[in-house]
Amino acid sequence: MTFIRAVLAIVGLVLVSLVLIPLQYLAMALKSERWMRRLPLWWHRAAVRLVGVRVHVHGAPAPERPLLLISNHVSWLDIMVLGSVMELSFISKAEVAKWPIFGLFAKLQRSVFVDRERRAKTGEITAEIAERLGKGDVLVLFGEGTSSNGIHVLPFRTALVGGVARAAQIAGGGTATIQPLAINYTQLHGVPMGRFHKPRVAWYGDMDMAGHLWWVLNHGVIDVDVMFADPVPFTDGADRKRTAKAAEDVVRHLVGEATAGRMVRQRKKSSKTRERA
Repeated sequence: MTFIRAVLAIVGLVLVSLVLIPLQYLAMALKSERWMRRLPLWWHRAAVRLVGVRVHVHGAPAPERPLLLISNHVSWLDIMVLGSVMELSFISKAEVAKWPIFGLFAKLQRSVFVDRERRAKTGEITAEIAERLGKGDVLVLFGEGTSSNGIHVLPFRTALVGGVARAAQIAGGGTATIQPLAINYTQLHGVPMGRFHKPRVAWYGDMDMAGHLWWVLNHGVIDVDVMFADPVPFTDGADRKRTAKAAEDVVRHLVGEATAGRMVRQRKKSSKTRERA
C-alpha cells in the first residue's frame, strides 16, 4: 500500500503542478503581486496533503511590515511546510537555482538567491531584498545557512542574519520586524520520532534528493510543528550579532519544547492562523 500511495502522491503533485505552474508564469508576466503570492500558497497546501505532512501551527506571523522570518532548516520539506502556512518567499543560496525541478519551484516561489562566495554582489542582493520587503513580501531566512539533522539547531550565521536584517531595516525606513520561527518534525504515523527517525526525515549533508523523497513518500504521515515566536523590532543602532544570537536561542528553545512534547496542538487555532495569513 505504501508503494501505491507514493505513486498516487507523485501523480497528484504532477497534476497540481501542471495546473498552477502556467498560472504562476502568467501572474509573473503580468506582474500581479496578489497572484504571484497566492498561487504558490495553493500549491504548497496541496503538496503537504499529497505527501502526507500534517502541519501544526503555534502562534501567528506578525502583522507588521516589513517582516523577516528567521528559521532553522531541517529538510527540503521545510519549503512546502512553511509555504503552506502563509504567503511568503525564501532567501536561498544561489546553487539552489540550478537544481533540477526544485530550482524551478524556487524561482516560481520568487526566491531571492544569494551567492555567498561573491561579496561584490552583496550590495545588489541587499537592494533586492530591501525592495521585496518594501513591497510587502514576507521573506524567510534559514539562519543556519544549511540544513541540520533535525535533532540539533546549528549556530546561526551572524553575518548572514545581520546582512538580511539590515536590508529589512532599509525597507522599513529604519525599522523592521524580525520574527524567529522554529520547525520541528515530531511524529511519524502518530508515534513520536526518536533519534533514529529524525535524521531520516531531515535532509542534510550529501543525502541523495531522489532517494530521500521516495523514503518520505513511503513513510508518511509526518507531523511537523511550526512555531512563531514573539516578533522583535530591528531599528537603527540594533546589534546584529546580538539579534542573530537571540533568534538562535529562541528557535533552539522552541525546537526543544516540541521535541519534549510540550507544544499543545490546537487544530482550530492553527486553522484560524492560516486564514489570517
